[in-house]
Amino acid sequence: MTAPGGGDLASPPETAPDALAGFTVGVTATRRREEFGALLERRGARVLSAPAIRLVPLAEDADLLAATRQCLRAPVDDVVVTTGVGFRGWMAAAEGWGLSADLVGHLASARLLTRGPKARGAVRAAGLNDHWTPATESCAEVRDHLLAQDLRGRRIAVQQHGEPLTDFVADLRRAGAEVIEIPVYRWLPYRDPSPLRRLIAQTVSGAVDAVAFTSAPAVHAMLDAARAAGAEDALLAAFAGPVVAACVGPVTAGPLAGRGVPTLQPDRARLGALARALARHLPGHAVTRLSAGGHHLEIRGHAVAVDGELRPLPPAPMAVLKRLADKPGHVVSRADLRTVLPGSAARDPAEHAVEMAVTRLRRALGPAGIVETVVKRGYRLACRYEGER
Repeated sequence: MTAPGGGDLASPPETAPDALAGFTVGVTATRRREEFGALLERRGARVLSAPAIRLVPLAEDADLLAATRQCLRAPVDDVVVTTGVGFRGWMAAAEGWGLSADLVGHLASARLLTRGPKARGAVRAAGLNDHWTPATESCAEVRDHLLAQDLRGRRIAVQQHGEPLTDFVADLRRAGAEVIEIPVYRWLPYRDPSPLRRLIAQTVSGAVDAVAFTSAPAVHAMLDAARAAGAEDALLAAFAGPVVAACVGPVTAGPLAGRGVPTLQPDRARLGALARALARHLPGHAVTRLSAGGHHLEIRGHAVAVDGELRPLPPAPMAVLKRLADKPGHVVSRADLRTVLPGSAARDPAEHAVEMAVTRLRRALGPAGIVETVVKRGYRLACRYEGER
């Protein structure tokens, strides 16, 4: 799993079925978002759905029709199949245009290079033979495989997967190949941009613990929306700090990696593996455990477990609790606590906002004696610090 400087984010073994209880995860997926959200919710997460992109309907895509006809004008030597859903969509669109038999017959004489097992399965389901699949399931390895050969005069069709493979195509053309770009499905911004805008604001403010991406176009869409709102730098800073950017694979992570942002990636580029990676990572890296007032506290995400009972906390009480937990057993002044309060409360010179947040925190925690008042000085946790993981 990728970390700053190209290292790995170590993950402890997956914990309990409710490993994500108390954590909030933003989901930018459009396709299969209900399925992925359910995988996270079954592990206890609170899921914020903010679709970032939408697909252009294939049957209405004039660019795909033009590319298909260009492909049929002459024999094709190689076909790069990047995704199973994209290849199936291409076949279905060709059938709708009355070109299915011609296209399948045309591709039967070409070498079909499939990026991964799903692409390979789609090729075989169409009655075609696949010729090679890279071990890494990456476009980079497919490119290197092709560039190791003499490409002069070869006609190569490259099925794209949501965005142009600019460098990939340019490298093949420099090697002398004629490249036909097949825009099997293209992305546009989601029709209703408000959920994504809210997620950007929540990410910048630290109100979410992780944002999950399942495609590079979704990453680009979120960065573009943040840029339009004047919040791109703040969003990147949040991903470089407290908020985990979880990406299904290296292709999806590419736009963030190019900006030096660390990402969490599963060992396999699958939705289930991404959910498991989050279930391993967040409890192991974003949980503070301590004892206070004779009670065991586990501060996780945006909730606290008191003696094993999960209690959600609003932003202001949670900010106060986390600041007190930074100095367990030590007095934290009201002025210090005011600086961590979210929104306008942090700019209020009076102490009322802090007192209200502490009152709400005590009420949410339940048992008395966890948060102590030190007269004229501030507040502290009556605790024995057990460490932070």
